[in-house]
Amino acid sequence: MTNPLYAAIDTPYLDHACDLARKLKGQVGGLKLGLEFFCANGHHGVHEIAHFGMPIFLDLKLHDIPNTVAKAMQAIHVLEPAIVTVHASGGRAMMEDAKAAAGVSTKVVAVTLLTSLDEEDMASTGISGSPHDQVRRLADLAAEAGLDGIVCSGHEVKAAHQAWKDGFFVVPGLRPANGEEGDQKRTVTPRAARDAGASVLVVGRPITKADDPAAAARAISGTL
Repeated sequence: MTNPLYAAIDTPYLDHACDLARKLKGQVGGLKLGLEFFCANGHHGVHEIAHFGMPIFLDLKLHDIPNTVAKAMQAIHVLEPAIVTVHASGGRAMMEDAKAAAGVSTKVVAVTLLTSLDEEDMASTGISGSPHDQVRRLADLAAEAGLDGIVCSGHEVKAAHQAWKDGFFVVPGLRPANGEEGDQKRTVTPRAARDAGASVLVVGRPITKADDPAAAARAISGTL
């Protein structure tokens, strides 16, 4: 991968998404399209963004019974996404079926713990231990299920990479030095995440909300 930086295009407006994709072509390694975009625009929207010729990361965080997730994965097969997310907490059987149903060129990665959650949030939902503990547990489960890798914060990626040498690690919620954290609680800089073993770096608002998204992307890429 020549450029590990993916821009998170989190908008329901297709025209705006296309405008961002146009501006970012050649400045980022790929584009992440999440639930907000997919629910508003579906397959048609993904096809429109694909016209810009960049890898597409479909961040759908699939989480249901194994059969349902497998059928959902089959339904998006025609979109040929480079990366698709499922929730590791869906269990080993669900992850196995998701990977089996995915296209051969699609990396299936498991979300371990959302970067908007911290230890207090975990405790309130009945999860014991630290974020580090939870990420390691679910990373091990994802590896056993045959997935390509995981999604985790920059705080956990080093330990996950050490335990899973050939894993593919997606790190979201990144913020440039002195950037605003927003609703993210466990952030690091893109450079720190890359040094710790991240395969893909996902940056949203610091790029997409910038006055000049292309310049913002170039500035971040220049630190990598």
